[in-house]
Amino acid sequence: MEKGRRKVLLWAAAFIVGLNLLGFIKLNILAREPDSLTYTKYYKSIIIQEGDSLWKLAERYCPYEFLTTEEYVYELKRINGLTEDTIHAGRYLTIVYFEPSF
Repeated sequence: MEKGRRKVLLWAAAFIVGLNLLGFIKLNILAREPDSLTYTKYYKSIIIQEGDSLWKLAERYCPYEFLTTEEYVYELKRINGLTEDTIHAGRYLTIVYFEPSF
């Protein structure tokens, strides 16, 4: 009878230690800060190709977590001194783009 009781107590102790260990592991996982990826803003000059528009360039170069398409087009117009949406093939345009910083 004593052996059976000792076995149950050992199993109960092991169970409690196991639960505490799992809780500790879970808390450590939850306490970690998420990897926050930062982005750096860059500018470059491109040659406008036939069929390009400010809106198409916005779709190509704008990461939507930073700017909406409309905001990106406004930024392109601002940095290039444009008053209209019209651009012409063969001319240069400064664009803004974002790269992850590690």
